[in-house]
Amino acid sequence: MKQPIFTGAGVAIITPFTKEGKVNYPALKTILEYQIAHGTDAIVICGTTGESATLSHEEHTEAIRFTVETVAHRIPVIAGTGSNDTAYALHLSNEAEKIGVDGLLMVTPYYNKASQAGLIKHYTYLADRVSTPIIIYNVPSRTGCDVKPETYAELSKHKMIYAAKEASGNISSIAKTISLCEKDFTIYSGNDDQITAIMSLGGKGVISVLSNVAPQVAHDIAAAALAGDFEQSRKLQIEYLELCNALFMDVNPIPVKQAMNMMGFDAGPLRMPLCEMNEANTAKLKAVMEKYGLIK
Repeated sequence: MKQPIFTGAGVAIITPFTKEGKVNYPALKTILEYQIAHGTDAIVICGTTGESATLSHEEHTEAIRFTVETVAHRIPVIAGTGSNDTAYALHLSNEAEKIGVDGLLMVTPYYNKASQAGLIKHYTYLADRVSTPIIIYNVPSRTGCDVKPETYAELSKHKMIYAAKEASGNISSIAKTISLCEKDFTIYSGNDDQITAIMSLGGKGVISVLSNVAPQVAHDIAAAALAGDFEQSRKLQIEYLELCNALFMDVNPIPVKQAMNMMGFDAGPLRMPLCEMNEANTAKLKAVMEKYGLIK
């Protein structure tokens, strides 16, 4: 029986950079400690929000190592180790395993994409060669590659494929996936505006961008759903919907990183090709942050 790697709200954490563009480890430590102190149930390092696409291999593995050592088993640490190159995904996953992560978040192959048969081969190849639970990350808006419910059903049979982060936005497809998959296969929402909806269908939590700026809120939305109090979960989901939307007014992680800088965190700049929002959107984001009391 596969147990969930975590339940509740896991933060898809940013990677702070110095003005010179290096990974800012003192700032990362501050952010990690803030997350743990404010209710976050798991740390997801080197995902999309962590700008993993522009991290070198050395930066990627060192950020994972630093996070594992800093968190020190207080909550689970999940490392983004996916790639459109199956061989590299395995190499990075094996390195993350040696460091001591609790889970591996593996995005679907991007750019070259894959057929559904190719996805089954890709994930099965990886799962046969790791000893750490895998979370499939389905985000077709970025990858151009969508995992179909029937494909999930086949992959959910593998002993090392534990879960999916579902960011397709397709509630009907997610419902079908849950109906077809093994009962011990966990679904996490990959969209902050769908936490309650997905958990009402049987999901166990969220891998969240919102958690970067409001970790206790994301935790509380998920915790209420886990406790069966869907009215409270729904209430919080709707109450914070404007904030969720504001954090996606531009390409993730542009808004959330700017929001964290507004809050006083040393999140630093973005790496190109990402760039800061224009003045109008920055002003809109600031107004929403002020409305929710996140900045003065």
